[in-house]
Amino acid sequence: MQDDQAAVLDRLEELVPTMIQDVRDLVCVPSVGGTDAENEAQEAMARRFERGGLEVDHWRIDLDATTSHPDFPGAEVERREAWGLVGRLPGTGDGPTLLFDGHVDVVPIGDPDAWSDDPFSGALRDGRIHGRGSADMKAGLLAAHWAVQAVRAADVALRGDVLLAPVQGEEDGGLGTFALLQRGWSADACVIPEPTDLDVIPANAGALTFRLTIRGRATHAARRAEGVSAVDKLVPVLAALAELERQRHEQVDPLAARWELAHPLSLGTVRAGDWASSVPDRLVAEGRIGVAIGEPVEDARASLEAAVAAACDDDPWLRDHPVEVEWWGGQFASGRIAPGSDLVDEVQRAHRAAGGSPDQEVYGAPYGSDLRLLTGLGGIPTVQYGPGDVQLAHGPHESVPVDEVVTAARAFALLVLDVCGRAE
Repeated sequence: MQDDQAAVLDRLEELVPTMIQDVRDLVCVPSVGGTDAENEAQEAMARRFERGGLEVDHWRIDLDATTSHPDFPGAEVERREAWGLVGRLPGTGDGPTLLFDGHVDVVPIGDPDAWSDDPFSGALRDGRIHGRGSADMKAGLLAAHWAVQAVRAADVALRGDVLLAPVQGEEDGGLGTFALLQRGWSADACVIPEPTDLDVIPANAGALTFRLTIRGRATHAARRAEGVSAVDKLVPVLAALAELERQRHEQVDPLAARWELAHPLSLGTVRAGDWASSVPDRLVAEGRIGVAIGEPVEDARASLEAAVAAACDDDPWLRDHPVEVEWWGGQFASGRIAPGSDLVDEVQRAHRAAGGSPDQEVYGAPYGSDLRLLTGLGGIPTVQYGPGDVQLAHGPHESVPVDEVVTAARAFALLVLDVCGRAE
């Protein structure tokens, strides 16, 4: 086994320059969720798999059937098409299957003036690859791909299969992983190469998207006292939501104790009025409520609805014109690896053997991911482990350290050998 490990790591060392350039090339694909480039990224990954000698399953997702399924986890952007993709390195069939599941979609760039480079430049500077999607999570996805290529190049026969599954729509709900499971793909263990600073995350909080509609009474601003501002009526609702967030953090799961807010509640957009000198009669606010690890989604929804209802009961206007609460978009339940799995220990062992930091930690993340679909619907023991810092994701300084990409690839290659086993 040690000879196999050395041979695979030697092959990977030779492939590192190609891997780094490959990450840069994929970052240059502006695969924002819901755009044509999201599909182009899947096509580009399919070509990589074919060139790399993997068996390829590349299929058009039936969006109507998938999104109408009762278990569909929701979406926040419209798509005219979407594609599923799996690359398979087959084993002899008598060993466990290991899956790497990583998303190719990225969030919008925000203010372009906040970026020091073109957001999709893939610039290599100061030992880091820069650009939207570099950390979240194209570097991790390609680290897994090149780890598998190193196993192939070393001519090591495996007992179990290795699956690589680039997915779409993770950022806004989980379309791609849901479609993957619906197609029948499964595994005995899964790693999601999300940016974890090479720590191990075996559990996630969830996040539910909601919309609040507050009604007022319009009038000319010169007669403001005779109207009812929907903006003013947001104030007691905001206070109620802040108190709800406080109450929901009185106790948290020990895996999430490191976070100041383990499952935050916040508003992301507020829109009101249509004229500066009119009292606004309608306000729409959209936000997310975090779901505690192990908390049923229904309980989280009920807590927010009850808090909003209580705020309305305390306000004479809102009592007669209650705030409307809608649940829409991405609905991320919490997720947790099944008890009894050895996957955390196996990832830690691979990380140490790959030269990773001995200070590696294990904890729960305060955000939702596809982990909850893989562990819940798929019944697959799953952890997150990958290069990059999630704090930089979704911002104008997103980048990933090259040395972490290399360490992750080394760890993935060793994990393949450990989980799948060498064929005799």
